[in-house]
Amino acid sequence: MIKKKSRNKMRQKRHLRARKSLVGTPLRPRLSVYRSNKQLYAQVIDDINAVTLASASTIEKDDKVDNGGNVEAAKVVGEKIAKRALENNINNVVFDRSGYRYHGRVKALADAARDAGLKF
Repeated sequence: MIKKKSRNKMRQKRHLRARKSLVGTPLRPRLSVYRSNKQLYAQVIDDINAVTLASASTIEKDDKVDNGGNVEAAKVVGEKIAKRALENNINNVVFDRSGYRYHGRVKALADAARDAGLKF
């Protein structure tokens, strides 16, 4: 009998493989994305000091997003994380897609963050 591996387990393995080379420093922190079925989360992380410098998600109260699991919500989160990072004088980041394909919501978040002024 063939057992099918969980998609999330395979994603976590891809994420660990990528994290060997992706490190957020104080000068260039890591922009990490987590995507669930209904929500989307983004954090700017300094791995050296183990500190989250900025965060944004679709579950925040001031959001004007009805559905947190679509591309429009990802654009809002991308703009919000870029604005908060720029307020903390963070211009350059390393993009960590957390093992997800660079497609759909992840791509929309990255493009919106770039358009708002982040460089990666």
